Amino acid sequence: MIRSLRQTWLSNLRGDVLAGLVVALALIPEAIAFSIIAGVDPKVGLYASFSIAVVIAFAGGRPGMISAATGAMALLMVGLVKEHGLQYLLAATLLTGLLQIVAGALKLGGLMRFVSRSVITGFVNALAILIFMAQLPELIHVSWIVYPMVAAGLAIIYLFPLLTRSIPSPLICIVVLTAVSMLLGLDIHTVGDMGELPDSLPVFLLPDVPLTLETLSIILPYSATLAVVGLLESMMTASIVDDFTDTNSNKNRECAGQGVANIASGLLGGMAGCAMIGQSVINVKSGGRGRLSTLVAGVVLLIMVVFLGPWVSQIPMAALVAVMIMVSIGTFNWDSLKNLRSHPASSSIVMFATVVVVVATHDLARGVLVGVLLSGLFFAHKVGRVLRVDSATEDEGRQRSYRVVGQVFFASSERFVSSFDFKEVIERVCIDVSRAHFWDISAVAALDKVVLKYRREGTQVEVLGLDEASLTLVDRFATHDKPDAVERLIEH
Repeated sequence: MIRSLRQTWLSNLRGDVLAGLVVALALIPEAIAFSIIAGVDPKVGLYASFSIAVVIAFAGGRPGMISAATGAMALLMVGLVKEHGLQYLLAATLLTGLLQIVAGALKLGGLMRFVSRSVITGFVNALAILIFMAQLPELIHVSWIVYPMVAAGLAIIYLFPLLTRSIPSPLICIVVLTAVSMLLGLDIHTVGDMGELPDSLPVFLLPDVPLTLETLSIILPYSATLAVVGLLESMMTASIVDDFTDTNSNKNRECAGQGVANIASGLLGGMAGCAMIGQSVINVKSGGRGRLSTLVAGVVLLIMVVFLGPWVSQIPMAALVAVMIMVSIGTFNWDSLKNLRSHPASSSIVMFATVVVVVATHDLARGVLVGVLLSGLFFAHKVGRVLRVDSATEDEGRQRSYRVVGQVFFASSERFVSSFDFKEVIERVCIDVSRAHFWDISAVAALDKVVLKYRREGTQVEVLGLDEASLTLVDRFATHDKPDAVERLIEH
């Protein structure tokens, strides 16, 4: 137990603390921006980022992953805030957390195994593009000095590690550019221009809403959507961090942990949030690996905005833009472009479709849903084509034997039926399915169709070799002479 705690919390003390500092600085402007998107006071996003990061450090299933207020979640809150106000948003946040805890209890995190590698790659590339696009407002119609500042920041980020890796280069970038901006009195956009920072600690409070079915009917649709999108983004981000760190995560624990964190956020006056791929990449690339990095990010965030607000507000946005451009470049899977020629066309189509839908709609859930559906269709088509039916005449032409190899299901059932010659005048037909499997009622209906068509032509039909699972389906749903078929199978 003690060894496990030490491994989880203290095995990378220096790296986790420094990485947490970098993440905390990068979280501030994003939390403010997401609050503005949702239509609430900046402190709502900042309190949410603090509480979610701190709680998920203990309750989450993916050490080193950063969770806080996010843009994907903020976009879903706009209608609720506009129509019903902040208190209903806090109530919806609590219900979101409860739904996510239920999802964890039901082990829905295991559904990630149905998401193909092509979808994850598309998701990653789309987020990299969105992260870069989010920096464009800070690079368009701004003072010329912003461009050399961003260039200098990128130079520090990529060149400083050549000198030493003991201190994360993004942290050096932020400190150096802030010092230059303050010393030279540069007139550029700063964190303070994003919105007013809170000057007090968050307090525990219950949402001031009536506890009625009407309230539930108002917040449930929003909470359900927030819960699904939050878990989807968190599970995808966990998989990406798994790849970056060559470690595994507990997806079901992460589901429940996200729920606990969102409940804490709602009780402390914050909005719902989830895992952040951009900040998680910053954390990992800055050396963060353990739960301590997430805890430090949340605690330092609160300390900085409440007690060091005047200093934090002087951080130039150019420094944070440079960090996020680094994140965008590092997040994009460049190998996916080089592999376009060697990978199957279906995989590339799935990846591109995911990227296009996410970038076009700014909706991660829609993009992943499209990718998963396309993956399923391509897989069904591919497996359906594997089906093979061979035949040969026996007993001096009085019997034809068919041998079925492959999977019979909704996508291959028509192919299965079309493989038989019902016009052939023959006494007996033997269908050997010992190397086939019947998966669904479409497959059973296809078998029914074949048997009944032959019988209408006066041909005797025998089905041999049904495995136990296929036999169960046939026994329950088939309409062709079930008792006789079972008896012949037992004799065989």
